[in-house]
Amino acid sequence: MQENVATEVSPVPPPSHVTIKNPAANPRRMRRLIAEDPEWNLAIVPPLTELCIQHIINNFENNPILERLLPDHQKKVLEKISTSLPLTVTANLISDEGYWKRCCTERWTVCDVSAYGHSWKRMFFERHLENILKFYIPDITSPNEILDLIPLCTEYVKKIEIDQFLPPVKLDQKKEDEDVSDTESDAGLDEPSMDHFDLNLLVPALLHLEELNLSYGVKDCGMNFEWNLFEFTYRDCCSLATAIKKCPTLKVFKLTRSKVDDDKARILIQHLLDHPSLEELNLSHNLISDRGARAIGKLINHSKMVTLNICDNRIRAQGAQAIAHALSKNSILTSLDLRLNSIEDEGGQAICHALLLNSTLTTLHLGSNELSEPTATLFSQVLAQNTTLSHINLSCNHIGLDGGKQLMEGMSDNKTVVEFDLRLAEVGQESEYLINQTIKANQELARLRNLHYSPT
Repeated sequence: MQENVATEVSPVPPPSHVTIKNPAANPRRMRRLIAEDPEWNLAIVPPLTELCIQHIINNFENNPILERLLPDHQKKVLEKISTSLPLTVTANLISDEGYWKRCCTERWTVCDVSAYGHSWKRMFFERHLENILKFYIPDITSPNEILDLIPLCTEYVKKIEIDQFLPPVKLDQKKEDEDVSDTESDAGLDEPSMDHFDLNLLVPALLHLEELNLSYGVKDCGMNFEWNLFEFTYRDCCSLATAIKKCPTLKVFKLTRSKVDDDKARILIQHLLDHPSLEELNLSHNLISDRGARAIGKLINHSKMVTLNICDNRIRAQGAQAIAHALSKNSILTSLDLRLNSIEDEGGQAICHALLLNSTLTTLHLGSNELSEPTATLFSQVLAQNTTLSHINLSCNHIGLDGGKQLMEGMSDNKTVVEFDLRLAEVGQESEYLINQTIKANQELARLRNLHYSPT
């Protein structure tokens, strides 16, 4: 009988470089196998739609296929695309206000969209254009920076407000002397031009421009101050005048603190005559005197202007008389600011005579004009007869006690004036108090009239 022999097969030992680990034998090592993100799951894969949207976002500059996407997909793309994309790609393609809001808030700290018709896109293009113009340096900055932007922003810009224009960079005087000393013919060369950017290249191309607010000067010049940094040149004036004439949509034009004298004012006004839409003109804080004022008087009756501000100039009696003559025939202008001039009683009385005929002006500012009692005597007649003036300022004049009594008598029958500023006019406390009492009564009447005529 054969003996059954049990053959024991020994397991093949693992290679020497392989170590079998028993998780149960080492709990610390087992815990290390647990993912740090408890939500991680190998089975979760982004949907193909999300992958496609991300690809579109990453390649939007080279392939902006926004209009071919579904609305929901467009929204996701617009929420994530970069705000630094070239304007040639985004300007006329993207109208989403959320995208332009991101562009504005990432670039500027203060963003008051209410000042831009509650349009973020308009805010971006107006401020972007203004920033380029403020730091444009003639003969150094390429005009193409502005010219290339025009077709991108022309539909969105309604207002331009520029509080500085940089002049050309002044050459080093030593180097300039060496250059001009090479030939005798160079000795008669004119000084370097101080002309600024030619607005005639820009303004007529902005199809919806309504307001242009300019000031030719340099801000924060510090120790580098020179008077020629504040030079509004003859060629600047001519190009600007041509530009506003070619802009039929312009409603508000402001050119302040720019050393505009009579000759430049006359050039500007000549191009503003019979402008189809101009409603407000502001030439305050300039150098306009009587010759310029006569041109302004002509403009009053050759435009649709309702607001005129020429404060802080050099207008005297003759200029005021020219403006008064126009005012006596005008039926459109509602606000006139002549403060900080020197029209004196002769000019002030001319304005008073005009107001006895005028029936549209509601706001008049004659503060700081060296007026005295003769003007106040005639103005009392205006207060008694004129039924349209509601806001008057005669502050900082020398009206005097007798003049104050005359104004008080005129106000006794007045029912329309709701604001009358007589500070530092030397009219006396009693007259000022009684005038203020009449003002309060008129304010109450105005309030009741507004309640009566307001829609229910």
